[in-house]
Amino acid sequence: MAVVPCRSTWFSLWGIRPQVKMRPSFRKTKLTSQHGQLEEDHEFSSEGPVSVKGGIVALGKFDALHIGHRELAIQASKAGIPFLLSFVGMAEVLGWEMRAPIVAKCDRKRVLSSWACYCGSVAPAEFHVEFSSVRHLSPGQFVDMLANELGVRGVVAGENYRFGYKAAGDASELVKLCEEYGIGAYIVGSVMDKNQSPEVKNLDLKDRGQVSSTRVRCALANGDIRYVSELLGRSHRLVLVLSELEGFILEGNTISVPKSCFLNLPPKEGLYENCTCLLGETLKVPCSARIDTTHLHVETNQQIPPFQDCLFMSIEFGGAEGDC
Repeated sequence: MAVVPCRSTWFSLWGIRPQVKMRPSFRKTKLTSQHGQLEEDHEFSSEGPVSVKGGIVALGKFDALHIGHRELAIQASKAGIPFLLSFVGMAEVLGWEMRAPIVAKCDRKRVLSSWACYCGSVAPAEFHVEFSSVRHLSPGQFVDMLANELGVRGVVAGENYRFGYKAAGDASELVKLCEEYGIGAYIVGSVMDKNQSPEVKNLDLKDRGQVSSTRVRCALANGDIRYVSELLGRSHRLVLVLSELEGFILEGNTISVPKSCFLNLPPKEGLYENCTCLLGETLKVPCSARIDTTHLHVETNQQIPPFQDCLFMSIEFGGAEGDC
């Protein structure tokens, strides 16, 4: 039995200063995981664009990066250089419970890169704005910010998109205001889900049967990996960060990793066959994954090579990748 170093890690929010730019470093905060424990977060960030000037920005929350979000990015790419623009820090400002992200922060660039084949060979880039700096803007002031402060050439939004203080503006008002400010506006119909789950409707009053991050969370909570893959358009990837603060066990063909290493939301406790373990950038090993109350146990059919120098380890849960 070998004990391999592993680091406790945590979930967090992105944030930017009021000057509407990407936040370049990490911060610490206190969050509640899906297991109800308070944990200190260490944000692993990657560089993003400092400007969206001249671009086409898709508007939304983009938690799950599901197929509905991808459709917005596709429309943005047809009109120009695509960006995803979302507001961060909403939970802190509005007093919402902190939740583990569906996609690990360090994994979002990979997901967006996989969308390039849908978006004219251009991977959409993310641009985050601190919610506290815009929460009191009227719909008109919001569009003024997009046009004059950010200098965007156009916006893309879903048909149910709301914006402005207390969500006063809707999609039709967005089109009207964008016309007044001389920028394009493209409204995209909702991508509908074939599975109309009553459970989702009970959790989300705005649910009309469209693909949503709420549906993805429910499917993960139910351990329905096939359904998760359908909503995401790819396999769900659980990312774990490795360092020296906590130990995990490597014994033969089995790795046991504490849940404190999780960077994003796992499926419910249980056994999952036909998974893939990814170690570092290149090593992929077929495996099964079992999640219990404290650990993830990964079992392969071959000897696991040394990987002590890897910073991240990932598990892909079944399903199929995008078809392009």
